[in-house]
Amino acid sequence: MARKGRRDPRPNVHRVDGGEAELLRDADRDGGWMLLVGGVPQSYVNLSDPTYLDFEYMRLMGDVVDALGLDGEAFDAVHIGGAGCTLPRYIAATRPGSRQIVLEPDAELVRLVRERLPVKGIPGLRIRIIDGRSGIAALADDADDLVVMDAFAEASMPPELATREFVQDAARVLRPGGVYMANVADGFRLPFARRVAATVRSVFPHTLLMADPGVLRGRRFGNLIVAGSPAPLPVAELTRKAAGGIVRARLLADGDLAAFCAGAAPLRDGEEIVAPVPPPQVFGSS
Repeated sequence: MARKGRRDPRPNVHRVDGGEAELLRDADRDGGWMLLVGGVPQSYVNLSDPTYLDFEYMRLMGDVVDALGLDGEAFDAVHIGGAGCTLPRYIAATRPGSRQIVLEPDAELVRLVRERLPVKGIPGLRIRIIDGRSGIAALADDADDLVVMDAFAEASMPPELATREFVQDAARVLRPGGVYMANVADGFRLPFARRVAATVRSVFPHTLLMADPGVLRGRRFGNLIVAGSPAPLPVAELTRKAAGGIVRARLLADGDLAAFCAGAAPLRDGEEIVAPVPPPQVFGSS
């Protein structure tokens, strides 16, 4: 039963631990819902077709998932940040038999998603109401094939989930061929994204970065996907997908990524880290 006193009188607006969450139906696509928290789009979920990924950065993350292992092969995944569970739904649909855990600290957001964007029928999926660092720390060594870091406090990446110490703990959870993947948001000249990429490079011997060309040039605020692994990544396949897919993107690896990160120090616990906030016009506010 829903708790009293958490509803907002406005239609589709709900009080969650992180502020206000709003659910908007997609009038153009059956089963499509947009989840916003604090006015910032957090997830697009298609209940009729979980393989449909609306956000550009989510499509890039889906491309990475598609390129891992054998086509359709099940694997174990951990997702730091839940929101609408878009990527877990995608993995459950495209890789049947996968076991997945979502780590999400906002209990009211989890309740809302369970109520309005049902997850009960997604096989192999569990949601734990816990913060990302504590959730990862509780997992066993060599337990998973994929760790996805897609957590935002409204529009900013939580700094404690960007540091080298955190990425090292995520690496501990991965199996030898596993992949760590993070969604990073940044703008002009990408100073934060460069440090996040440098952080991942300092932990994993194989890394890559993908983003829209305009974002990668630092001309506009947007999302970048960083992936790291103890084993070689499918760079050639992902480069082809990035260049010729529905979502056009550039991929940086090896020397190009080293040049991108040049002069950027890995983020560390104990330093003051300020994650970038998008300018108001990004989400259409004044």
